[in-house]
Amino acid sequence: MPALLNRLQTYGRLIKFSHTIFALPFALAAVLLAHRQQPVSLSTLGWIVLALAAARSAAMGFNRYVDYEFDRRNPRTATRPLVVGDIDHSSVLLLIFASSLLFLLSAGMLGHLCLALAPPTLLVLFCYSYTKRFTSFSHLVLGFAIGLAPVGAWVASTGSIDLRILPLAMALMTYIAGFDILYACQDFEFDRTQRLFSYPACRGVAEALHFSSLLHTLSFLLLLIVYGVFDMGGVYLVFLAPIGMLLFLEHQLVRPERLERVNLAFFHINSAISLLILAAVALDTWTR
Repeated sequence: MPALLNRLQTYGRLIKFSHTIFALPFALAAVLLAHRQQPVSLSTLGWIVLALAAARSAAMGFNRYVDYEFDRRNPRTATRPLVVGDIDHSSVLLLIFASSLLFLLSAGMLGHLCLALAPPTLLVLFCYSYTKRFTSFSHLVLGFAIGLAPVGAWVASTGSIDLRILPLAMALMTYIAGFDILYACQDFEFDRTQRLFSYPACRGVAEALHFSSLLHTLSFLLLLIVYGVFDMGGVYLVFLAPIGMLLFLEHQLVRPERLERVNLAFFHINSAISLLILAAVALDTWTR
């Protein structure tokens, strides 16, 4: 049992399982919004969560596999499990294959439309890993890939595609892209030496921070659109106030001369924002 738990912890560190907290609350918020239209069963919710976890595991495993050489050269990432040998390449390939199959199975259990959309979704998730090799807008591609989560959750819950869910998906897209740019500021010198096209490496840290703040401003505006599209109540607006303040605080903490604060802003503040968004939708739904 200790060996098994250690192995699971290694896989968890490989795919950064703790970072699930960024996108999962948005997907669950989409389920709650869909529940207002038609009841969502617990079994459907279970398959949705399983599909999200499987898709993310496949994508993160693939990213670690194709970025191995860059991770090995970068001092910040040189302690990742695949680099130090805590897990081997064949095990990562097995993880990618098994997670992809589990995602397809979960999608199939959620209906024909979900199953039809599952392969192109995987393709988008996998293609992201190569984008930093040729475009400075790779962060937006990552945002788009993760922003599919609320759309997928809505389709799984309702069996149909509805444009009303797009503001929430776009809020997640710009939110993810914005803090991914912040995170990439840590590696701007390494990315330049390796000829990688992260936004900070191409445009400089100061401009990258400015672009990130613009994206997060757009995220907040999109959350306001969600308020109108779904006829949310006052509870939702009450929660938007601290979300806006946290987004503002995030960009006060991280400056070109204070990049050591990136991890604080990246994980702790963004985790709180994601949970507040879920709480806003959940309590607004409950108070109805």
